[in-house]
Amino acid sequence: MAFLHLLLEKLGDGPACLVSVARTEGSVPRERGAWMAVFADALVGTIGGGHVEFQAIAEARRRLAGGDAGPLLRRYALGPSLGQCCGGVMHLRFEPITRADGPRLQQRLAPRRTPVALFGGGHVGYALAQVLAPLPLALTWIDSRDGIFPAVVPQGVVCEHSEPVHDAVPGLAAGSRVLIMSFSHAEDLDVVAACLRRQRAQGDLPFIGLIGSRTKWATFRRRLQERGFTAGELAQVTCPIGVPGIAGKQPEVIAVAVAAQLLQTQEEERTG
Repeated sequence: MAFLHLLLEKLGDGPACLVSVARTEGSVPRERGAWMAVFADALVGTIGGGHVEFQAIAEARRRLAGGDAGPLLRRYALGPSLGQCCGGVMHLRFEPITRADGPRLQQRLAPRRTPVALFGGGHVGYALAQVLAPLPLALTWIDSRDGIFPAVVPQGVVCEHSEPVHDAVPGLAAGSRVLIMSFSHAEDLDVVAACLRRQRAQGDLPFIGLIGSRTKWATFRRRLQERGFTAGELAQVTCPIGVPGIAGKQPEVIAVAVAAQLLQTQEEERTG
């Protein structure tokens, strides 16, 4: 989203050539839909770097200098001739764009953003908000305490006060990934229970992640079972959270591990 904002702003200074990945074959550095905007004196975005990008920039600037009109589709084989050993093929589309194309580009290039609900404005929550904000995610940051959110939050992050905090769960967007890390174990338990009740009714929360140790989860399992939740329902909760093998406890380390885990769940959903 930051690249798109920069592109729209930069188009006020002059035209550009939009280079987008129209189609791919085999192993390539970027996926279909990836793009970069080439200006006479600047670049916004990337189609993967390397020599193929270098050649694409040269072609885009040639078209800008010559005033070539209309789109062009070119095939680039990522082999020895390009000095790249990916072995795949990228079909790149070149098209002139100006400030007048802004509304169309905003609709076309805006990434599909997966909703994420982050419960907890503490140190790990703050680190996570910083890490998640640039990713193709729509982040809602939720806490029950007044004045907990920083004065400046990353672009696109929506802060929400909810008291009690678990009352926010019914209003989450369908398909939300939920991350639970409030200041209180009692609040965490109530949010998990609210998520499981929603799952029982709607089944539309593909990931429910709870920060904490295996000991914490063992205690939560017992308490949730006492509230009537089954083993199958409890199996929908991931605790601890974060990709395995990362042992660091610093908030920033945890944030990176959790962000990687969320991206894994997106990929599994896409390919599964």
